[in-house]
Amino acid sequence: METVTVRRVIAAPMADVFDWCATTTNYTRTPSVLRARLARPGVGAPYGVGAVRVHTWTIGWFRERITAYNPPHEFDYVVDRSFPPARHELGRMTFTEVAGGTLVVWTTTCQVRLPFGAAITRVLAQPVIAHVFGKILDAADTALTADRPRRADSPGDQPAVQ
Repeated sequence: METVTVRRVIAAPMADVFDWCATTTNYTRTPSVLRARLARPGVGAPYGVGAVRVHTWTIGWFRERITAYNPPHEFDYVVDRSFPPARHELGRMTFTEVAGGTLVVWTTTCQVRLPFGAAITRVLAQPVIAHVFGKILDAADTALTADRPRRADSPGDQPAVQ
């Protein structure tokens, strides 16, 4: 299993950033996410616990289920099914108010279920996942800060492979 973490500060209120990131249809604002939809609403909120999100990326298809939902602080999900097949332990997005906006930390732990899956995950999947997560957060930043001046010292993406 490999863990990918992408961090980004978005110059917007925490609740706005949480709502944008929890709403899976926003992910199609990137070229890497071809389709995203809410297949089943969650308990208490459309993207709450039990919600099922379905994504088609340029690299595959993913059916995710929300397992924890604590707005505007965090939500967890697990990939129940995917193509190519993968084992997925945890996906989590956390949101923390910081100077200049909201720190988003997006983490996923997974492994491709193919021959040499660990090597494929480490060499190919990790950088692609980090890139797509970063592009989704770029889209969130653009959508949420379009009318706000950008800070010159904004840290941008800070991918970390653990």
